[in-house]
Amino acid sequence: MAGVALRCSAAWRFVKLRSVSSLVRFSTFPSLKFHSTASPMMGATVEQFEQAKNKLSTLKKDPGNEVKLKIYALFKQATQGPCNTPKPGMLDFVNKVKWDAWKSLGSISQDEARQQYCDLIGSLVEAEGPSSAAVAATPAGSQAAYKTLLVTTEDDITTIKLNRPAKKNAITTEMYNEIIAALEQAAKDDSVITVFTGAGDFYCSGNDLTNFQLQGGGGVEEMARRGGELLRKYVRAYIDFPKPLVAVVNGPAVGISVTVLGLFDLVYASERATFHTPFSQLGQSAEGCSSYTFPKMMGAAKASEMLMFNKKLTAAQACELALVTEVFPDSSFQSEVWTRLKAYAKLPRNSLAFSKQLIRSMEKERLYAVNDAEVECLIGRWMSDECFNAVMSFFQAKAKL
Repeated sequence: MAGVALRCSAAWRFVKLRSVSSLVRFSTFPSLKFHSTASPMMGATVEQFEQAKNKLSTLKKDPGNEVKLKIYALFKQATQGPCNTPKPGMLDFVNKVKWDAWKSLGSISQDEARQQYCDLIGSLVEAEGPSSAAVAATPAGSQAAYKTLLVTTEDDITTIKLNRPAKKNAITTEMYNEIIAALEQAAKDDSVITVFTGAGDFYCSGNDLTNFQLQGGGGVEEMARRGGELLRKYVRAYIDFPKPLVAVVNGPAVGISVTVLGLFDLVYASERATFHTPFSQLGQSAEGCSSYTFPKMMGAAKASEMLMFNKKLTAAQACELALVTEVFPDSSFQSEVWTRLKAYAKLPRNSLAFSKQLIRSMEKERLYAVNDAEVECLIGRWMSDECFNAVMSFFQAKAKL
């Protein structure tokens, strides 16, 4: 019965996609009022085109498949010209529909496609009202959407780069919230895979310990509860992420940046990367579902060395213990890894997504339960004198350096 259901579902998706393809090919979008951004004779400028790309990410409402395919086709025509790629096979449903949408634009010029793209995005922003238009007015390249991350999509890969290199990419409360938002955005975009990496020499140095300083009223208990709920939501964002998720560990990784690696699908590391979880040193306990994923990957004894006794692993050791998929020479790390990732991003997206979801579905409820248990334990730890004293000792030691 399951096989029949899957085949019926696939057939229905194919019928829907064929319908969407026809709509894109023949529709003139009568419900949309195009918003002119430049003289039709001149076409939109490159700067206006970049601003329109920024505006697209601010839309709060899903414009629907018909409009999204039109946006895709205009973007391809504006940046690459008329469709010049081979037609995808009949079974590559999604890419075939996108190819049809692009092909339907015929020989219109890149300038004209750029203008139509800007007009279409402008009308979508206007339809959402003045609040969206105000947000969308952010200049291109300002990174206003994220203060602590660099989020880009290219070659069907969304990259989330931790961007606090001066602080070794330590994760603040703001950064936690931005990573959750970036994962939610990547889950809905057109990328095939999503990649995490770090700016500078560090991948991530774990929690910024200023997170443990009291801010505002409510005392220690309220701070611990707020922190626990944020952590629960943060880890759940990784558990629920529907696409292949890859860590490109470019340098040392500490704390939660290590523990959540058990929720990634691939972990590629530079030879100079290290992996350290000094929880007991700070009076705390494991998080990121590592109390379940680490023993499963590396065995109970090796997991205890890391999670209980603060052992720092080299990249080679982490690879031997299955925490890391593969280690690369630092000199060729970026070129080798990104060549491979670009090849992966050309694989059929739905096949990858369905496979990922099947693998995760077998354990999702278990991971939710582990996450909840770890968070509750940590809330208790954060309220304890032992944790307070350990963190204070850490701060005092740093102050003497």
